[in-house]
Amino acid sequence: MLIARSAALFALAALFEIGGAWLVWQGVREHKGWAWIGAGVIALGVYGFVATLQPDAEFGRILAAYGGVFVAGSIAWGMVADGYRPDRWDVTGALICLAGMAVIMYAPRGR
Repeated sequence: MLIARSAALFALAALFEIGGAWLVWQGVREHKGWAWIGAGVIALGVYGFVATLQPDAEFGRILAAYGGVFVAGSIAWGMVADGYRPDRWDVTGALICLAGMAVIMYAPRGR
């Protein structure tokens, strides 16, 4: 159950961080304005809060592992929000990143 909670928190964090960055991108690069930028900044702040809810207490481990989720989530976001079509190397890289995340977060440790 602990792994499921952790994975759900990573997914939620990705939603807020990637979504927030996308909103800022839309506000600036696509000229959608300050409301989009402001919403993005708020979402990025919520991401920072969600990351603190992970059951592991090690900041470095959480953020390092989250990097793998961010990579895979960014590709998925691009597919859904922007019609991006990843190639096999994008998918392979994302899977490698997720495998690294799983090792960092969920490998048995002799504590």
